Amino acid sequence: MKQFAWAAGIRRGLATVLLAVAAVVLWAPVDSHAEYGDVVINNYSDAAGMRPVIFPHWFHRIRFRCKVCHADLGFQFKAGGNEISMVKIIDGQFCGACHNGDVAWSVENCNLCHSAKPGTPTQVHESTIQKLAVPAGQGGRK
Repeated sequence: MKQFAWAAGIRRGLATVLLAVAAVVLWAPVDSHAEYGDVVINNYSDAAGMRPVIFPHWFHRIRFRCKVCHADLGFQFKAGGNEISMVKIIDGQFCGACHNGDVAWSVENCNLCHSAKPGTPTQVHESTIQKLAVPAGQGGRK
């Protein structure tokens, strides 16, 4: 009977160690360079008489893994790096893969996406990296 009690103690100890290691691995801070702010897309909007698009990257990122958009749907990892047009979206490409009226609202709701101030350039806006950046000349933390 002592043999079994000893083995159970080892199993409990190993389980505790494994849980501790898993906690460190899963919740340890990771040096990430992802931009989770908004992306303003204005490649064609101003010329078409529409307001530029504000794409809430952070909102989509908490729901989907990066590969869904950047591998499966073909979005490049650069603001303004894609030739997105309403014709392509209506055809089910890029945003239109989900914004089809079934997964998310359809393209008839223009103002939900085309909501930036006219003339706003294509850019990553209000990103986590921009908010954490130290202004030039102010040095690092003390």
